[in-house]
Formats: sequence, structure tokens, C-alpha cells
Amino acid sequence: MVFSSITFLCVFLPIVIASYGMTKDIKIKNALLIIASILFYAYGEPVYVLLMLLCSYINYFMALQIEKNKTKFKLVVTLIADLGILCIFKYLGMLISTINILPGVNIPEPEITLPVGISFFTFQALSYVVDVYMNRVNAEKSFFNILLYISFFPQLIAGPIVKYHDIDEEIKERSTDINDISEGLQRFIIGLSKKVLIANTLGQTADYVYGLQYDRLSAGLVWIGAISYMLQIYFDFSGYSDMAIGLGRMFGFHFKENFDYPYTAKSIQDFWRRWHISLTNWFREYVYIPLGGNRKGKTRTWINRLFVFFLTGLWHGANWTFILWGLYHGLFLTLETLFPKLSKKLGWLSRVYVLVVVCVGFVLFRSDSVSQAFTMIGIMFTGFSMNAAQLSSFSSVFTILFIITLIVSIIASAGIVHIKNMWTYAVTSVLLILCMVSLAGSTYNPFIYFRF
Repeated sequence: MVFSSITFLCVFLPIVIASYGMTKDIKIKNALLIIASILFYAYGEPVYVLLMLLCSYINYFMALQIEKNKTKFKLVVTLIADLGILCIFKYLGMLISTINILPGVNIPEPEITLPVGISFFTFQALSYVVDVYMNRVNAEKSFFNILLYISFFPQLIAGPIVKYHDIDEEIKERSTDINDISEGLQRFIIGLSKKVLIANTLGQTADYVYGLQYDRLSAGLVWIGAISYMLQIYFDFSGYSDMAIGLGRMFGFHFKENFDYPYTAKSIQDFWRRWHISLTNWFREYVYIPLGGNRKGKTRTWINRLFVFFLTGLWHGANWTFILWGLYHGLFLTLETLFPKLSKKLGWLSRVYVLVVVCVGFVLFRSDSVSQAFTMIGIMFTGFSMNAAQLSSFSSVFTILFIITLIVSIIASAGIVHIKNMWTYAVTSVLLILCMVSLAGSTYNPFIYFRF
């Protein structure tokens, strides 16, 4: 586990920002950020920081070799190294447990702790090497510039996924002024508030529902749990992206947006233009297009799309629930290509269609097993009776805090209210105080995307 939230906010971050502000030379600034990033990661992952350093050096070295003499062999070796690291630490257990299903097979499953943020920093490293191979960017001569790119602590453990060519110039030359610091701090506080005040509150409700015995569940309660989780994961992940973007801005980096109000989408295709944008773009640029994209006929396009969403699901975790979630979205995207004018014909109902599809999909995503997912989905659409135990479970969810948070989250996820000008300072100041009070008085503070 990385720094506790209070330690990060009250000790680590102020020291780093103050030290950075007193430094003028760009090389010293970068060195400071590298040291801070390594300390940040090593605080909870003292062994796996070596893995991150090894990954950084392999990709730095191989990019230089590829630039000298571009051969597919060198690229393939690098891909095998990066994906090999990812597969060993993230997917080996899942592979062995799947093989153990076969009769007479009983391979001991390795006890490997998943390095925090491994999917993010390996994907960044991969994109850098591929871009060098494709002549999109020159190989970086300084290892420390590559190390800063891969290890930068604001987006190291939960994204967004940053491509090297988007920030290579800022690594070498950048500046910050009072406006950058002000806007970056405000963005950071808004992200922190999304996480602490909204996602954590809704997360407790989702955990409660998903932890109940099936005989205590009714359709209404499962829908409440599913909606709570759908909103929790959005505010958790978009909140962390906001924090990363805000901190990056304070240090002179301009990261691209990672979310664009995805729950206002009119189709599943539109949803994926707005949800986890950096991952969507990564798979489109480095997998979908190289496979042929939509240039080789409808059948090949459908296969390419389903394969990409298979990988999208697998990227999220070593569990068949994630894979089914990815294929589920790939299936709906394929169906939408068969009926391209459906969203226009449905009108406002297209938004309802997207919300229902996404909500049901997140039941797959949240469930601990495929059997739990299908049971929960079955109850959502058939469990309309309610006995005394189910009524008790249902009524216990509706606290004043939950109701207020649910209403606020729905309004915020729709982008209805925007705070501007002088009110931003007042609101963000109040939000920061509320976050600090909440963090100091609660031990419930999970970051969903840390495990990816």
C-alpha cells in the first residue's frame, strides 16, 4: 500500500511542492520528482520498485537499440519482456487456476502480490518503444527522462495512461506560474472530493449489497447496489484522474482528459469515447488499428473489436468476470454497428439504454465470481418479491447521508452544475476541509483502480 491519504496530503505532497517551487534548474526539478516518485512507490512496494526500475531501463535501452537499427525482432523482444512481466505478476495465478479445472491437474498456485499500478506503467513503457519503432518519437538519450515519464507519482498507480510524445517536450522544458498552481490545486481538490466524499460513501453501500446472502436480496436492493457501484467506480477513477491532472499541472505537465461525462452517452460507442479515454485510445492505436481496424471488411472488424474488448477486460484484472465484462461491451458495440441509426430513433431513451447496459455490465465487473454475477443479474430482473429479511436489508441502505450523496452524484455525473470564477475558491476550500475530516475519521478508503 502506498502512503496513507493523510500522510500524502499533509506531509509528502507539501514537502515535494515546496521543494519543487524553490528549484529553478529543470534537471534538478526532474531529479526531485524522480526521487519523490520512487519514495512514493517504495513506501508500500519496497521490492516492486526494483521491478519498475527494471521495466524502465529495459524499455530505455531497447528503444535506443531499435532506433539504431529498426528490426521487428528487437521490438518483439521488448514486447515479450514487458508483457512477460505483466503476465507473471498479474495473470499467472489465473492461468494456473484455469488449467487446474482439467481432470487430474493440480498445479500449485503461486502466491504473488500484484504490484500496484503495474498495468499502467507497463502500458506506458510499451507505447514509448512502439512509438520509437514507428518513428513517432525519437529515442530518449537520457535514462532519467524515461524514468520520470514512467515513474511520475501523480499518475503512476492509477493513470491516466500517458504517451511519451505527449509530454516529451515538457520533461525537458516547462514552467509553472500562479495560474497553473491555482488551477491545478483546484482540480486536485475536486478529484479528492469525488473520491472521498462521493465514491467512498457509495462504495460502502455497494459493498454491503454485494456482501449479503442471496436470500436477503431483492430486485430493488440489487439495483441500488449496482447503481451505487456504477457511480462509485466513476467518481473513484475520474477523481483519481482529476487529482493526477491537477498535480501534473502544478508541476508543469498537461495531461489529457480521461473522462468526459460518460453517463450522458447516447450509445455504448459514445460511452467508450468518454470513459477511461486514455485506455480506449491506447488499445485503438496500438492494437485495433494494427490488426486492421475497420479496413478489412465487416467480419474482420467485428473480430478485431471483440478481441480488443477481450483485452480491455483482461487488462482490468485476472478474473473471468473482467473478461466477460469486456466481451459484453464488445458485443453491444457490434450490435450497434448493425443498427447504426438506433440511437437517433430511440431519442432520449438511448441514454436510458446506455445506463442500463453499463449498470448491468458493472455487476459483472464488481462480482467476485461469474456465478455471483449471474445470480445478482438474475435477481435484478426476477426478484420482485420481498420478505421481512429482504425488506430489512433494503430499508437499512437508505440513510440520510446515502440519499444526499446519491442525489449529488447523479447531478455531478451528468455535468449539470459547473462552478466558476470566485466561487471555485470558496467551494474547493470547503471541500478540502470536508475531505480532511472524512479521511481523519474513517478507515474506509479503497482505490478501485490501484489493483489494476
